[in-house]
Amino acid sequence: MKHLLIITVAAMFSMLVGCNQKNNDNVAKNSSSEEKNLAAFNVVSNAFETGNVSGIDSVVADDYVDHSDRGDIKGRDSLKAMIVVMHDFMKNGKTETIHKAAKDDFVYGWMRYTGTSNGEMGMPVGPYDMQSVEVVKFKDGKATEHWAFMEMQDVMEMMAPPAKK
Repeated sequence: MKHLLIITVAAMFSMLVGCNQKNNDNVAKNSSSEEKNLAAFNVVSNAFETGNVSGIDSVVADDYVDHSDRGDIKGRDSLKAMIVVMHDFMKNGKTETIHKAAKDDFVYGWMRYTGTSNGEMGMPVGPYDMQSVEVVKFKDGKATEHWAFMEMQDVMEMMAPPAKK
């Protein structure tokens, strides 16, 4: 009876260790892809701040879709063009990542953008300070889709008519 109990306990222990190892392997696999996605997110964030789009091809899919307030904007080249235009119109623009997280195929970034607008792109002339949550979906290590959610107060300030002098 003692031998049967020892064999049963040993078998259960082996199964638990095996299951635990399998779960740890999945965590490591997810962590690796999530870390890669976070690094890709950083490349795009840095491009918006510097205007340098040279790293975009390595982290954004050809068929990338930006779900924007103007409708879906398709293609990696459209993203690169938008980065260049925004950088040109926003003097001394800074991008600060307040918090970011990755889960499965998604990266979530709470971002703060500051700088000075020249009045183009629907923003009033002058300094701006706005925050948004950026959500990016990845597949095979490349960004495939993007959504941005801004604070309503920031949106209302951007839409306000210029102050009369």
